[in-house]
Amino acid sequence: MKEVIESLKELGLNSYEAKVYLALLKKHPATGYEIAKLADIPQSRAYDTLKSLENERIIISSQEKPQKYSPIKPKELTKRFRRKMQSNLDFLEKKLPDVKDSYNEPIHTISGSFEIRNKLIEIINSAKRDIYIEIWSQDFKFLEHSLFEAYNRGLDIKIVGYDNFQCAFGTVYKHKNGREIEFSLGGRLVFLIADNTEGLFGKIEDRVVWTENSEIIFLLKEFVIHDMYLLDIEENFPEQLKYFYGAGLKKLKDKVVNKSSKYCMH
Repeated sequence: MKEVIESLKELGLNSYEAKVYLALLKKHPATGYEIAKLADIPQSRAYDTLKSLENERIIISSQEKPQKYSPIKPKELTKRFRRKMQSNLDFLEKKLPDVKDSYNEPIHTISGSFEIRNKLIEIINSAKRDIYIEIWSQDFKFLEHSLFEAYNRGLDIKIVGYDNFQCAFGTVYKHKNGREIEFSLGGRLVFLIADNTEGLFGKIEDRVVWTENSEIIFLLKEFVIHDMYLLDIEENFPEQLKYFYGAGLKKLKDKVVNKSSKYCMH
């Protein structure tokens, strides 16, 4: 009986209303006094509860004295709740998209290398169209199988690889001076964007953030794409870049980043 009461409560009745309705199913018609006894509730609350159920047309009262009450049939009650729930669901399906613009997807923090790798694999396995990733060679080995399977599913795989990176599939842009970058940034960064719907970034051996926030995903993808632009230019025009900007693009870095800034451009 407790389970039935809890189910009725989940449908919108309070505890007293559920007990009164069940008591009336056992014996009806019944007076308020009889119902209070059957439902095991205070008599002072029985009449308020009966009035509430009557207003909801879940019970019916007689015109005789003393007044007696009868419940509607259980099938009618469940049918009524079903219609109400379906109506509410139809309303939500129609109206929820209208509030989408005011909703921002949260950002979640994931800590620990094991948990981070599992999340990376989960994102890769669920991707449908494309994957953009920046990853270090020592971390790539944990993702290589999942990325290769994604490639075989027909996904467009684009990778920025650090530190003597080797990969036989997808489009790879190799990033030089890996150890210097790791030292200056205090760890190995990872960036992953899948289908423009999921993004993850941070230090792979420490803590990352994962999100489905479209604005943040857009910025992450822009960052990775511009890295790829620059790496491809460096690959094809090394002497010209060295002539204009010096070794390691020092003149460009000095031009863009204030010397007093703590930011370490990589």
